[in-house]
Amino acid sequence: MARLSGIIISDDGSFKAQITGMLRVSSVQVAVGDDRRGGSPDVAVVDGRGDLTAAVAVVEQLRATDPTTAIFFVSSDSNPDAILRSMRAGANEFFAWPPAKVALDEGLQRTAGRRAASAPAQATTMVFLGAKGGAGTTTMAVNCAVEVARLSKRPTVIVDLKPGLGEVALFLGVRSRYTLLDALDNLHRLDGDFLHELVVKHKSGLEMLAGSDLFDRPGPGDSAALEEVFRLLGKQYEYIIIDVGSQLNPCSVSALYTADMIGLVANPDVPCVRNAQRLLDRIGQLGSCAERVKILLNRAAEPYPIPPAQLQQALGQPIFQTFPSDYKTVSSALNSGVPLALSGNTEIATQFDTFTRRIIKTGAEAPEPAAAGRRNPLGMQRLASIW
Repeated sequence: MARLSGIIISDDGSFKAQITGMLRVSSVQVAVGDDRRGGSPDVAVVDGRGDLTAAVAVVEQLRATDPTTAIFFVSSDSNPDAILRSMRAGANEFFAWPPAKVALDEGLQRTAGRRAASAPAQATTMVFLGAKGGAGTTTMAVNCAVEVARLSKRPTVIVDLKPGLGEVALFLGVRSRYTLLDALDNLHRLDGDFLHELVVKHKSGLEMLAGSDLFDRPGPGDSAALEEVFRLLGKQYEYIIIDVGSQLNPCSVSALYTADMIGLVANPDVPCVRNAQRLLDRIGQLGSCAERVKILLNRAAEPYPIPPAQLQQALGQPIFQTFPSDYKTVSSALNSGVPLALSGNTEIATQFDTFTRRIIKTGAEAPEPAAAGRRNPLGMQRLASIW
């Protein structure tokens, strides 16, 4: 999936906020960064509603700095003089304020197409989000990451995004001198060499960027820097796995925006179904495409508190993969620091192998169970009796 980096050049905060919102829900993923940070973004949106001469000068400077950056010029109206001057200066796209969503999407798709034709393949990012605490999100993320590294034999990294209580290092049985905060706080000198100093390598070949020891970081103020870290990781690794826990906050939302796949981890119980419904609605509001979300049913064992067919109807999506309930095996793996994939031939390890082969196989798509249906109020009414 194409993913672009972008900056917005304007002194108007409301303009930046509105354009950022439009880029967030566009058909092409755009990670909006700080225009003061430098670098070569894929897209630069220039505010030309005020001083036209100054805005055209900005376009000329951007074009001279990097001929490959797509420059989107936004004017107060479709003035022929503004169109001509901005295009002569090097702008790729022209929009009258406010830009029409369809026109903006088309411009981004053209840019993504040009980038895809001239650039190497980008990393595949998989985000794991829990429907509630204790659903098994870290178990899913860690074992999937180990399997991806083992099966693909390609550079793979897992990022622990949970502040204070991240457990990825424990699950892998490794220790790290550095954490994600070292990347966020040294963004000005973050490059491939520095990134490799921050990660720790597991015996499976998987690399890990450890979670923060602080409970208040990464916080809301780190979300823009976090997107830049993800962008830089994408240049070093072919697969990025992110454990975001079970909270939707600015940092986890930043991860969702970068995701090619969102694994929504749920258990077959009422609280998980309720929360999963709300999370699916929220992800839809954020603009993340519905096809990116895969429902992962963890701790599934008969007798089911909620039958899978009823759960699918309530969520309006098929269950992409089911993982059995095996507390003894999972607990033993956690306490020993040996991932399930490396701890022996068990049913749950087999399920992780199957799941990983499905998601890393190019173009593979899960068959949709016949029981799945559109979500509607009836799905929740049927669950009301057990609430």
